[in-house]
Amino acid sequence: MDLDNRAQSLLKTLITFHINDGNPVGSKTLSNSSNLDLSPASIRNIMKDLEEAGFVSSPHTSAGRIPTNKGYRLFVDSLVTVKSLNDFEISSLKNQLSLSLSDNKHLINSAADTLSKLTKFAGVVMIAKAKKIKYKHIEFFGLSEKRVLVIIVTNDGNVQNRVLYTKHNYDKSSLLEASNYFNKEFSGHSIEEAKKLLLNDLKNMKEDISDLMSSAIVNSTDEIDNENLVMSGQDKLLETLELSKNVESIKKILEIFEKKSALLKLLESSHSANGIQIFIGEESGYKALDECSVITSSYKVDGDVMGLLGVIGPTRMAYERVIPIVDITAKLLGKSIE
Repeated sequence: MDLDNRAQSLLKTLITFHINDGNPVGSKTLSNSSNLDLSPASIRNIMKDLEEAGFVSSPHTSAGRIPTNKGYRLFVDSLVTVKSLNDFEISSLKNQLSLSLSDNKHLINSAADTLSKLTKFAGVVMIAKAKKIKYKHIEFFGLSEKRVLVIIVTNDGNVQNRVLYTKHNYDKSSLLEASNYFNKEFSGHSIEEAKKLLLNDLKNMKEDISDLMSSAIVNSTDEIDNENLVMSGQDKLLETLELSKNVESIKKILEIFEKKSALLKLLESSHSANGIQIFIGEESGYKALDECSVITSSYKVDGDVMGLLGVIGPTRMAYERVIPIVDITAKLLGKSIE
């Protein structure tokens, strides 16, 4: 639906008022604040059209209207007026990040904390390190029935131990064969490279070894990825008025934060995109985030994308302020890492 200037102006005014106080917006408020020479009857007709088109909804009879996710999408795409951060705010951001310049890990944590403090929502930072890690050595050891200990050594000196729960039992010679095969074929390859090579070779491998190797590559990737997602301020997100009213929503959101895998997939989906990415409600693809918006931006080091950062908050957020905070923080983080 193509909205004329009057309808766009009324929708922008309605969303601005609703973001400020969270209340449904009535025709009288719109008439007094839209700067349009429209009669109350004309405003009601336009609002009726907007509601029928799915941009607004009426939570209660005769109590005004609130924006829908479709309305928010039009707002952020075409109507929002982004407010640039002033010099003091930018200087404050630089100072907070500069306190952690001695260590990249602390720098990433500081970025997540800064995003959360400035927006009052949850701040997340994804480190695109997992795809650059290269396997150096792997060993399999039998523990007991259908349990195998795997030790993975990566080129950055990291050693990880974990237990695989397998579908079959493996004798010592099978585990040695698997270790030798992996070290011969995949040593020196990144995780993503190893996954592609392994998928091609699995077709020709014995069924029992295939099962073991599949478990190893899937489990190792999940673990390393989870270690590369830093979060801060989850509690602030759950304190927001809209979400605090719905216990079921809180449980679902907590589950996503605990597992992290869903957030990683969401962030990775915008890894190659330039600039700000905004997911509103169901656009994230995760039902637990249907009442949330996710704003992300990639950060670069020497021109290469190193990761993503962003903010997760309710759909009723001050987009005109949160968008530049995410944008500037991403640029400053990249420069700080350089």
